[in-house]
Amino acid sequence: MDFITMVAENKIREAMENGEFDCLKNKGKPLNLDYMSNVPEHLRAGFTILKNAGVLPEELELKKEIVSLQKLIDCCHSEEERDSLSKKLTYQILKFDLLMEKRRVNFALGSYKSKIHKKLGKY
Repeated sequence: MDFITMVAENKIREAMENGEFDCLKNKGKPLNLDYMSNVPEHLRAGFTILKNAGVLPEELELKKEIVSLQKLIDCCHSEEERDSLSKKLTYQILKFDLLMEKRRVNFALGSYKSKIHKKLGKY
C-alpha cells in the first residue's frame, strides 16, 4: 500500500469513528443501480457523466423554466412585469408542447415503422 492510499484510508477511518458518515442519505439501504437498465450499454458511461454534471433532458429544463416563471408571476406586483413574464411563460409552454408532440410522433412512427415498411414494400 502506498503512502497516499494509507493516508486516505486513515482519513476515512477517522471520519467513520467521528460519525461523519452517519447522516448520509440512504445510509444502510442498497444502491439503486438499475436506473440505467433501459439505457443501451454503450451509452451508459455518457449518461452517467451527464447525470453527474447535472445536465437535464430538454423537456425537464423547459418544465423547470415553466415552474420558475409561474412562481415569478405569482409574486409579481407590477402589471408590466407580469405581462412580460406571462409572454415568456406562454412561449415556454408552446415550446414544451411542440417538443412533446414531436417526440410522440417519432415514438408512434418508430413503433409502426416495420409495419409501414411491410405495407409499402408491396408497391
